Amino acid sequence: MNPYLDVNSMKTYIQVMFNSEGVAPSEIKNQLLNMGFKATKGNYDFVFDWGKEKADINELIFFADKVHAALKNSKVLFNIETI
Repeated sequence: MNPYLDVNSMKTYIQVMFNSEGVAPSEIKNQLLNMGFKATKGNYDFVFDWGKEKADINELIFFADKVHAALKNSKVLFNIETI
């Protein structure tokens, strides 16, 4: 568990699958860190802490759209889970 994350707040986790013909993993990492994600270990590669207990569906979709736009044309696949 990352000590910098609020235990009670909502979090969005992302898994990234890289392509050898795509953008370098270090560039993807920089893009996600610039969006507020933190690198993590385990089942997910990055986590975004919302800093609150709940976010509404429109906020979640808007955020997913931002991730999609940031990774567009990078030839990576990603999976997002918010809990």
